[in-house]
Amino acid sequence: MKIYTKLGDKGSTKLIGGKDVKKHNVQVDTYGSIDELNSYIGLIRDFTDDQHIKKSLIEIQKNLFNIGAMLAFQDEKTAEKYLKTKKIRIQKEDIYTIEKNIDVISEKLPKIDKFIIPGGHQEISYCHIARSVCRRAERNASKLKSIYNFQDEILIYLNRLSDYIFILARKFSIDLGIEEISWET
Repeated sequence: MKIYTKLGDKGSTKLIGGKDVKKHNVQVDTYGSIDELNSYIGLIRDFTDDQHIKKSLIEIQKNLFNIGAMLAFQDEKTAEKYLKTKKIRIQKEDIYTIEKNIDVISEKLPKIDKFIIPGGHQEISYCHIARSVCRRAERNASKLKSIYNFQDEILIYLNRLSDYIFILARKFSIDLGIEEISWET
């Protein structure tokens, strides 16, 4: 099978189920943001030496592939048919795992009550880029939810994931000995 279909040459693509849509469609934009986020998570994983975090990020990447697939169905009927044979749902346990990881890392971090200015080291900056992309994916998914019904856990997962990525940026700052710079008003 060839990787190119030439359908995209005119600004269109196909959803799972075969429906043609424009590439600027909110659904395509949403799963495209998920794909972009997944790439940045991979970049963060490449930078860290912490094996527990690497393992956590691989699981997150698998979940992001699942989310991207769930958001790419042409309609609920197609999704239901496909999901009967595949196990690509986001489970409450997936959300709980992220929350647990946030709590474990947060306990070791100094408390903050101000915004942190992104930067200080590539590893930290990649986290902040991923966090921003995650927030965009969450906004896009929220917009999509108003016209396309999908699993509620997806929005919750994306919300927690952006928090986790923020906490990772803070952890990496401490681990690397980089001072966190607060935004003062």
